[in-house]
Amino acid sequence: MDFENVLEYTNNLYQTKGKALINKRPTPMTIIRNAGPGKYVCVFADKSTVDYDGTYKGRSIVFEAKSVKMKKSFPLSNVTHSQVKYLEAAESAGAISFLIVEMTITREVFYIPNKMLQHYIKQAAKGGRKSIPIDEMQVYGYGVKSTNGVPLDYLSVVDQLLAAGAA
Repeated sequence: MDFENVLEYTNNLYQTKGKALINKRPTPMTIIRNAGPGKYVCVFADKSTVDYDGTYKGRSIVFEAKSVKMKKSFPLSNVTHSQVKYLEAAESAGAISFLIVEMTITREVFYIPNKMLQHYIKQAAKGGRKSIPIDEMQVYGYGVKSTNGVPLDYLSVVDQLLAAGAA
């Protein structure tokens, strides 16, 4: 939850500064019964898509945020099939799509481009490893740092990729 709170704070800063409009998507729920005043029993109504979406520099952005208590890799099982499909479909439609992964033990946060995620998903489907090693996240992903008073300035990575024509 702390990671999500930092992302929410970051997104509020982006909006306040007029830099971007990024929102947390609510997970669709259906109430199945009343459990007392202001309390309900709910179930998920639909498969989840991704955690966040919005607009930056006229482009759509969609991303999933994950926090794991791992030291050496990010297990692909943390991303659902529907989330993988949604990220791919969004990118095909022109959106910037990615994962933000917090490795709580090493206290590192990575921006994992959708293409990198899709590569590992395809390799896993062919019997390859079922995780992304941290050393490969450090080489092929992008570290997300605190800059300009923004605690998780992932848009600086987006800017870097846009400038290189890779987003």
